Amino acid sequence: MSPNQTSIADTPPKVQPTTYKHELVWKKIFFFAYAHLAGLVGIYFLTQMSWKTWIWSIFLILLSSHGTAVGAHRLWAHRTYKAKLPLELLLVLDQTLTFQKDVYDWVRDHRLHHKHSDTDYDPHNATRGFFYSHIGWLMCKKSPQVIQKGKEIDLSDLLENRVVMFQRKYYWYVAPFIAFVIPATVPWYFWNECFIISWHVCSMLRFVLTLHGTCLVNSAAHIWGTKPYDRNIRPVETMFVAHFSFGEGFHNYHHTFPWDYKAAELGNYYGNLNTAFIDLMARIGWAYDLKWASPDMVIKRALRTGDGSWHKSNIWGWGDKDMDEEDVKMVQENWKAIAK
Repeated sequence: MSPNQTSIADTPPKVQPTTYKHELVWKKIFFFAYAHLAGLVGIYFLTQMSWKTWIWSIFLILLSSHGTAVGAHRLWAHRTYKAKLPLELLLVLDQTLTFQKDVYDWVRDHRLHHKHSDTDYDPHNATRGFFYSHIGWLMCKKSPQVIQKGKEIDLSDLLENRVVMFQRKYYWYVAPFIAFVIPATVPWYFWNECFIISWHVCSMLRFVLTLHGTCLVNSAAHIWGTKPYDRNIRPVETMFVAHFSFGEGFHNYHHTFPWDYKAAELGNYYGNLNTAFIDLMARIGWAYDLKWASPDMVIKRALRTGDGSWHKSNIWGWGDKDMDEEDVKMVQENWKAIAK
């Protein structure tokens, strides 16, 4: 079947609605409500803070992205590469800065998500709607189904990791200090920024932005976009999420090749600064044994199970405005020849 043909298999199977009624966790609801209100105040202060605070805030956002995507996601959840101790320490510190649970809990939920993606066993099941998969699941107690399946996830590699288990042991003692107190105190202490401004911008607004950067991968990247690699799954490719999360929006690719350290096909760093960081760490010897899907493997998979958008979009490589129809046809024939 060609990529442009459709079949019953093209549509993800319908999932029966769960009979479990989720129980709200009000302390989390109040925390998220305060964080978002404080984040709005932070937006108001953006024009009043010093340029040093601007740079500090952007730096914190980049660190947070590395903690979630490069550390918890690509290193510990999927083991797409290996890291030496200095990089592990840096990434676990950055991940603590995000205030998105400790690495052990984060990885358990993410591995469960991949094993039972978009079913009632998925902690942030996208079939329950945008809000639930985005942030609603964080405000509810986990269902008995999710808890039971979570206990079946193999986490033996994390149990043997001293860095991960050290963070888990002391997480709730140090996380609030690292995630909120230090980000607000540095501008106030070192360049006399108003503490009210630094608190609302560097701590609360930064937390809200990085939180939604992660949440969009669970929600929007499972709803709106193309499926160049596997049309039979829900995850999609979306450049908006890729930019907002520094490289985690190429989600159809990621769910097709979850062991690829790039989490994308792209040969450059456009929309994927997280991959650039891993490559930098590899150059200095802190990251090694990087895994990736070969171009031949990607081409064959895209032609076999993709939705046909792989060769049409500027984002994924071809479809350049300077290419005429003959150029495009020649490229397509070359792909088919390679895939045979």
